[in-house]
Amino acid sequence: MAKLRRNHQAKGTAASTGSLARIGILGAIIAALAWGFNSYLGDGGGGGQEPEPDRIDYAGAEFFYPTGGKGELIEHAGFALSYLEDWEQAEWTAHILTRENLEKDWNKRSNNFRPDPFVQSRTAIDDDYRGSGYDRGHLVPSADLAWNAEWADESFMFSNISPQARQFNQGIWRELEETTRDWAKKFKRLYVITGPITTQAPKGTIGRRNRVAIPVAYFKVLLDLDDPERKGIGFLIPNQVSFEPLYDYAYSIDEIEEVSGLNFFSDLMPPALEAKIEADGNIDLWPFNQRKYQTRINDWNNVSN
Repeated sequence: MAKLRRNHQAKGTAASTGSLARIGILGAIIAALAWGFNSYLGDGGGGGQEPEPDRIDYAGAEFFYPTGGKGELIEHAGFALSYLEDWEQAEWTAHILTRENLEKDWNKRSNNFRPDPFVQSRTAIDDDYRGSGYDRGHLVPSADLAWNAEWADESFMFSNISPQARQFNQGIWRELEETTRDWAKKFKRLYVITGPITTQAPKGTIGRRNRVAIPVAYFKVLLDLDDPERKGIGFLIPNQVSFEPLYDYAYSIDEIEEVSGLNFFSDLMPPALEAKIEADGNIDLWPFNQRKYQTRINDWNNVSN
């Protein structure tokens, strides 16, 4: 079975800057985007025929990494990330979410927040978040890995944590995470890339020791390469409370790539399939849960700051 090829840009390489001048305040981020995704699912280069989608290995295999970043590549058992020292958090995380794993028994949440010993430049620590008014927000959700206690515990390392407004983390971000798991159960398997917007100046910093940057917004990109409907979608959401429907923050992968400065799936699939998926972002292919939205508005958004 073929594995996802690694294609991570070398540490310290400059990020793409073509889109940076177009990125303004939150309103501009949400209003004007344009995303690109340059990919091809390799089978050793044979014949030019499109490989079978189920030849992509998932958790435990080699992940296919985004390019265009400038962080330190860190590989944990169930996910990978690129750690950006200037921001004291990951610029992206990558993991694969499957129906099979989500239907297994879940382990108890550990809440074992701690520094990541694999990050050479060292990560943030718990004191940086204490009293800040911001949640220790997961990029890879622990619930996505809850079927494996060790993997879920690794998600509490501060390389995977970012300062999120409380009503964002426990509101619309929670809705997106839960909805993503619903989609993984429905569609069998999703490749998920998540991160903060680091091409826009942060809202400020927390922590006297490490000065952790507070992102203005976060993205999540989902790719479904399994038949019958291969598709992709992205989300870009401001780091603040939201009363708008989740689909209002949905974009094509092209748009998210443009604003993030990343190339999410370089060399992952044939050009024709790439062109179709990257430009589409059709929300009709991704069923949204009205009941979950109402729960957010009526309950989740009411968490105290």
